[in-house]
Amino acid sequence: MTGPAATVAGVLASRMVRVALGAVTGVLVARTLQPEGRGAYAVITTAAATAVVIGHLSLEKSHIAFWPDSSRHRPLVTNALVLGTALGFVAALATFGFVAVTASPGASPLWLVALLAIPFGTASVNLTSVLLLQSRTKTVNWATTIAALTQCLPILALMAAGHVTVTGAVVCWAISIVVPFLFALRALWPISLRWDKSLVRHQLGLSGRYHVGWVAYHLLLSVDVLLLGAMDSAATVGIYTVASTLMTLARIPADSITQVVLPRQAVSGAHEAERITARTLRLCLLVSAVFIGLVAAASPWAIPLVYGHAFTASVAPLLVLAPGALALSMTRPTEQYLVRLGRPLRMTATFCAALAVNLALNLVLIPRWGAVGAALASTVAYTLLALLETVWFLRSARVAVSQLVPRLTDLRAVLPRDPAVQGAPGRRPRAPVTAGRAEGAARTEKAPRHVP
Repeated sequence: MTGPAATVAGVLASRMVRVALGAVTGVLVARTLQPEGRGAYAVITTAAATAVVIGHLSLEKSHIAFWPDSSRHRPLVTNALVLGTALGFVAALATFGFVAVTASPGASPLWLVALLAIPFGTASVNLTSVLLLQSRTKTVNWATTIAALTQCLPILALMAAGHVTVTGAVVCWAISIVVPFLFALRALWPISLRWDKSLVRHQLGLSGRYHVGWVAYHLLLSVDVLLLGAMDSAATVGIYTVASTLMTLARIPADSITQVVLPRQAVSGAHEAERITARTLRLCLLVSAVFIGLVAAASPWAIPLVYGHAFTASVAPLLVLAPGALALSMTRPTEQYLVRLGRPLRMTATFCAALAVNLALNLVLIPRWGAVGAALASTVAYTLLALLETVWFLRSARVAVSQLVPRLTDLRAVLPRDPAVQGAPGRRPRAPVTAGRAEGAARTEKAPRHVP
């Protein structure tokens, strides 16, 4: 097995290892801390992960837009490190101020540990996007695998010693955020610390147009945890995060395929990018339906068995989240095509509309139904987002709805290399990517939707 299929297999294998380690970590945290402790851990780490998302300022969008100019490769790496660290530091300070003003639950030293990881997280996001553009997926795979190990093994040791606490769990999480940064730094070294100020201005101008939308997207995925923590109890947050984490893990195979497709969507001609996107959507729907369906079917007996009977209540929100998780699997490959159209305001408006619906429904449903209400709000918002983006793609690419119906034949070769990409005769030649028409593809690897 060679080419894209082998790359997908490698990404999928590393992610499955990460899934297994994440599942073990989640089970250990849940069994030792119980719903209330897991909920406190989730609130702290979710807030820190949100700060990472806000702080990195979507610089990876500008990386993709400027990458076709090889003379800018080194300045982009420098700016990724320097800007990422600086912006992360500002985000950490802002989060610390917010926590102090709102008197958020959790001991101050515990919050400090989580906030110290933020600059490493923001720089890691930017440096990882460069590695993906260099097609160095093996380095990214190793980084994510080792990060999962550094989170799982210490907690396993603490559990064996009978000393698992919320503090220990948060410290392990923070270390796992630093590890990918160290891997990326080593892979891209030497890195000059003299940044290109002119390029910085162009990057911030371009990325800023997408950042509001990306922040809205991340809040769409995480605001339910924060609202549950504010409107309900830490125990309810713990119940809910088990359900949402399992649904996130069930989407990993589709996300792996999408990550490998990213370079081809970014550099192919318009017609080829449309074909690749449609095929990716079919494959993601098929794979996600299988994995999400299996997790949902097994949840009534698997959750009490694995996590303990204290988490039996997680089954109901998981089943309600399942349709939304399937819809969400369509958004990432669609966005990687839509960013090419150079319509950041429309994309931002799409994210904000879905977030507004999620916020409104959460405020109404959480007081009535708790975790199930949060799950229902998320499913409705995720489905709305997928619908808006899919309609946009179908209209702009002039693709028939029937082209998105999954086919079993798509599984025979996972996105094989098409002759058109190599300039075969009779096909539309590959067009160069410009910062105007093709400003890059959407999200590269980010912080997980919820911590394990």
